[in-house]
Amino acid sequence: MNGDNHGIDALLPAEIALKAENVGAQKTRLDLLSLLVLAVLGGAFIALGGMFATTVLAGADGVLPFGVSRLLSGLVFCLGLILIVVGGAELFTGNTLMVMAWAAGKVRLSEMLRAWTIVYVGNFIGAVGTAVLVFLSGQYLAGKGSVAAAALSLALAKVTLSFDHALFLGILCNVLVCLAVWLAFGARTTTDKVLAVLFPVSAFVVAGFEHSVANMYLIPLGLFIKAWAPAALWTQLGRSAADYADLTWPAFVANLVPVTLGNIIGGGVLVGLVYWFVYLRKRAPG
Repeated sequence: MNGDNHGIDALLPAEIALKAENVGAQKTRLDLLSLLVLAVLGGAFIALGGMFATTVLAGADGVLPFGVSRLLSGLVFCLGLILIVVGGAELFTGNTLMVMAWAAGKVRLSEMLRAWTIVYVGNFIGAVGTAVLVFLSGQYLAGKGSVAAAALSLALAKVTLSFDHALFLGILCNVLVCLAVWLAFGARTTTDKVLAVLFPVSAFVVAGFEHSVANMYLIPLGLFIKAWAPAALWTQLGRSAADYADLTWPAFVANLVPVTLGNIIGGGVLVGLVYWFVYLRKRAPG
């Protein structure tokens, strides 16, 4: 089809690049309170996807093949990014694409870092706050404790990753997340946006890649269960909190640092700067 039909067609890659650049510039100029509230929502939305995925994983070990259970959890985890892309919220990992606006000279480095910091803090508040609400609701006790077992297993696996593994898993994760956001930028309808998100996000969950904002929910939930779950749960699981000795708050921070750095490299460099280089670098300034 010709260019006159772009009102209904999906955007072409070069047009997506221009849109990503402009959107990035607009985000950096949001006032602090609006950006923070949208970021809190973004953290909460990703946490809801994490809650959905953890519940689907509950009791799957030994019942479903590994790949099938991970696929199901990946598909439902997409809820988080769908809510962000369609409903409107700010996500740190997706916002690493702001490097396109910075590389194009549309925003200063200080403006980009300010936006990243506000969104990161807001995501943390939203994700950890949702973990608190899920814990207080007792939802983790569902399935005769199988949801709690899945949550504890996920959290423990994450905090016991080595720095280098967490870093590279974070890089790979945000390549896929930012590609999902990139495709959603090109979408014209809600259905397009949902389908654009579905497979890249599912792929990172299935592969076990590391997403900093998802970890802001998954690891604290495991920590809350370890610290304050009722004795009856441990009896159901045939375990004790001592079995999760490596699951600590310092270990959470030690996971978050390399995963966050990896997310910045994966989204900002391997997606954002690459697409800037291909589609935007030859434009005349301004």
